[in-house]
Amino acid sequence: MTNPLTWWGSLGRPLARLPRWGAIALLSLLTALMAWSAIAVAPVDEVESARVEASVSEETDPSKGDLALYARISQRVTAGEPYYAVAMEEQRAGNYPTRPFVTVRLPTLAWLHRSIGVDGVRMLGAVLLLGSVLMLHQKLPGTMPMAERIGALVLLAVGGAALAVPQAGLIHELLAGLLLTLAFAMYSPQRWWPSLLAAALAVAVRELAVAFVLLWLAFAVFERRWREVAALVGLLLLFAVMMGLHYHYVEMRRALGDPASQGWDVMAGLALPLMALSRLTPLLVLPTALAAPLAILPFVGWLGLGGRMGLFAVLWFAGFFGAMALFARPENFYWVQLTLPAYVAGLAFAPRALGELLGKACRAKERQP
Repeated sequence: MTNPLTWWGSLGRPLARLPRWGAIALLSLLTALMAWSAIAVAPVDEVESARVEASVSEETDPSKGDLALYARISQRVTAGEPYYAVAMEEQRAGNYPTRPFVTVRLPTLAWLHRSIGVDGVRMLGAVLLLGSVLMLHQKLPGTMPMAERIGALVLLAVGGAALAVPQAGLIHELLAGLLLTLAFAMYSPQRWWPSLLAAALAVAVRELAVAFVLLWLAFAVFERRWREVAALVGLLLLFAVMMGLHYHYVEMRRALGDPASQGWDVMAGLALPLMALSRLTPLLVLPTALAAPLAILPFVGWLGLGGRMGLFAVLWFAGFFGAMALFARPENFYWVQLTLPAYVAGLAFAPRALGELLGKACRAKERQP
């Protein structure tokens, strides 16, 4: 039986292998999706903007907000106070939920602040971004046109522009996304342990990064890379232990009457991740009606790239955006940073992918013998 990954790799650039009817169908779907996004994303963006404006008008105190909460926790932990006591106290004081336990962030980033400071974390993020650019340059096929290669590297760098924000060192998803991007860019079947280390650090910063590890595990099983499988299973076991300890320490300090989260079953739909990409990438300079359709094109670019790298990217992004569409609330739009800046680089591959689709769709129907 042919390994599905081997079969996919044998296709080369998969969009160029589509039959004419398949190219027409995919182009029709893409056109419809982009047209829909231009209309559907704006209301979601407006709802979140209205929520932020309302919170600002009701709470003019600049100490309010998620980043202010993380900053206070960081300052107290840096001063020597224990993380869990501080986190529970600050979340309770700000009327933030502490139930379920995942509403309290893992202590990793606060401990990192104690070691190198918030600005130090920003500098670390810049190093990770530079490393990702260098690794992607080595990973991309040597036959790739130079303009496309340079475009991907530039877009990857620009996709990390959130590091310019002074509070960037406080954002868990930003650091975890940079670590996942590095893990993705530097993976090699011959030398996979550096990627494993980067992915492990991402999971330690933000537990949602475990989705990347689970996808990697599925690839390793299909490829029958058993040492890799064992290492990934070991990482997942460590993750389970870490989350068990996190649960224990949060529960130890919970008080009666602590607020609970409203849950993650909003089912906001695909408009939510598209809105997030419109806000948290360089597309933010464009009107939402234009940014949202363009936010779909990097996915097309990664799909057109083909090979193991392209397939992993497509499944990673599709899975994560699908999970956001099902579970995230509009105010959770920042989750999308776990796919950045890797996702943005796919925009450089989109023109050739679209050209292949158009070429197939416009080709005269082959005559039957």
